[in-house]
Amino acid sequence: MYTTSIAIQVLPDITEMDKICAIVDHVIEYIDSTGCNYMVGPFETTIEGDFETLMSIIKRCQEIPVELGAPSTKSYVKIFHNPNGVLTIAEKTDKFK
Repeated sequence: MYTTSIAIQVLPDITEMDKICAIVDHVIEYIDSTGCNYMVGPFETTIEGDFETLMSIIKRCQEIPVELGAPSTKSYVKIFHNPNGVLTIAEKTDKFK
């Protein structure tokens, strides 16, 4: 049971589209490396897990773009937290596949 679902859109403060895409790819690779369940969408990536773990992932997602040369980064984050559990990505989207 997941207690938290977070959607994050990371926007490195760079104008070159190829660099933006490369940095976002690194962020997604990091999310993948965490072992959390996630789904990449066209505007944001949704991650499921426990609140503390996901918040540390969100923090790291802010650091990666700067480490890769972006002077700064902006992120849009949506958080749904319920100690009794949240609907999973699959429960929300499988009916549309």
